[in-house]
Order: sequence, then structure tokens, then C-alpha cells
Amino acid sequence: MEGVSVAKIAKKMNLKNFTDEISLKEHTIQISDVNRPALQLNGFFEHFEQSRVEIIGMVEYANLQKKTEAEKKEIYDAFLSFDIPCVIFCRGFEPDEMFLEASHRNQIPVLGTEQPTSEFMAELINILTEELAPCITIHGVLVDVYGEGLLIMGESGIGKSEAALELVKRGHRLVTDDVVEIRKINERTLVGTSPDITRYFIELRGIGIIDVKTLFGVECVKEKQNIDLVIKLSDWKKENTYDRFGLEEEYTEILGNQVVCHSLPIRPGRNLAVICEAAAVNHRQKKMGYNAAQELYRRVQANFAKSEEE
Repeated sequence: MEGVSVAKIAKKMNLKNFTDEISLKEHTIQISDVNRPALQLNGFFEHFEQSRVEIIGMVEYANLQKKTEAEKKEIYDAFLSFDIPCVIFCRGFEPDEMFLEASHRNQIPVLGTEQPTSEFMAELINILTEELAPCITIHGVLVDVYGEGLLIMGESGIGKSEAALELVKRGHRLVTDDVVEIRKINERTLVGTSPDITRYFIELRGIGIIDVKTLFGVECVKEKQNIDLVIKLSDWKKENTYDRFGLEEEYTEILGNQVVCHSLPIRPGRNLAVICEAAAVNHRQKKMGYNAAQELYRRVQANFAKSEEE
């Protein structure tokens, strides 16, 4: 498992580095769980998970202040002998010289933050969960439409980028064009982002590359977005049968998660942006408990029953 470097986390969370001579890039974090080592700092190392980031909060720091110099040396040597990704001091606490000497001997990075312990841990776990999530790259366009993450897929040249551009002009926000990096945060959540090199760019055949952020403003772009709905564009074919009612949801699988999917046939005269907007709003409405197709079915059934009574 590749993991995420301590250097990347330190930069993202603006952490202070107490061990400048230790390369943070060479130390990686493999799991999103963290640990507050109160027991370990009292000499209990049974079941100690050394691959977790170690967090020193008020309880741990106060406990260390009550120990003698000899006790500190013994605990520090034992604690920092494990292959820990890094140790982070919260609430502005700073490690003492003996702690730093032991960390130098064992090449364990020591960082610090001014944030309260619980708040920092929640933020760190959230960032690690995203960074360490399973990830795939697919060809498509991701747009935030009325708060719904709309992933538009289809063959090259079918009109995905043009649809995204029209959606941006209608006030929605572009996440990424052409290449979508998708991370599985949990069994229900997929998050899409753009590769750094192509972020906020759209390729339009015949025109070239345009910068959406520069042309339309920062309010028209977004760094990441949960994927709620997939629209698959395909050429319209007369012989194909297309769903006209939508009584039953269709799904596509991405990283093992099932995502609602609509297959949209393309033919001249169809306004893709308006259809995508309608699909996003309809999906949002279904999540709120209202299904237009089921309501129509209910009305038809009620009308049949009324006709039979007459």
C-alpha cells in the first residue's frame, strides 16, 4: 500500500515541524485511524497499533509533566522505538528536549498544531480517509448541478464538454472535464476531483482549451464533489428501446458502489444542459421522497378504479 506522505498532510494542515532534519516525504501514513497514546506513555504497549498517527493532547501532555526525568527517558525510548508515522502535539504544546532527542535517534517526525485535540483529530481523520480511499480515473465530466454531483459519461466527441459549458453558463459549477479522479470514501460516498494539471480547463473541439475559472469566475468552479447521478450519453438509434417512465431505477457500479444512472440518447435538437438540469432536480426530488413516475402510475390506477366503479 502506497499511503500518503507525512509531508503532504503537514502542508495541508499547516503543521509546525519540530524535526526539520528528518525528511517528512520519506515517512508515509497507511491508515486513517489515529491514536492518543495515554496507555503507551504509561508503559502499556500490548496491542499497540504502531502504524497510526500518534496524537498528544492535554491529557497525555499533563501526564508527561508529572513524570521524573528517568521515567520520561524510559517511556520515550520505548514509545519512539516503534515505527510510528509521526507524533503530533495539539493545543500549542511542544515536545521537550528529551523527547526530540529520542525522536531524532529513531527518525520519527514530530509535528505540532494550535488546534484543540478533538477538532484536529476529526479533521485529520477526514483528510486521511479521502487521501487513502481507493481511487480510479475515468473519462467523463463532473458538474455540480443544484447541489447534485452529475457525472456525464460517453464516447469522445459526443458532447460532454459542450453540455458542461452550457451548464456553467446557466450558473452551475464545473468540477472537472475529460478526466475524473473518483475516490471511494465509504460504501455510500464517491467523491470526484480533477487532476491538478487539467483543473478547471475544458477542451472544446474546434476552439481548443478554455479556462472556466478565468472566463466565468471562481463561482463557476468547484474543487471536489460527491457523485450522486450518472448520465450516459449515446447516439440515438431508432431500433433501440428507451425508458420513457422511469418507474425503476437503473444503476452503474463504480468502485463497488451502486450509483443511479440514466442512459440519454443524443439526437439533433435536444438541449443537453436543460435535460441534465431536469435529471438532477428529479433525482434530488426522489431523495426527498417524491417520485413523479410513481405519482403518475398512482393517478392512472386511481382513474382505472374510478372508471370501473362507474
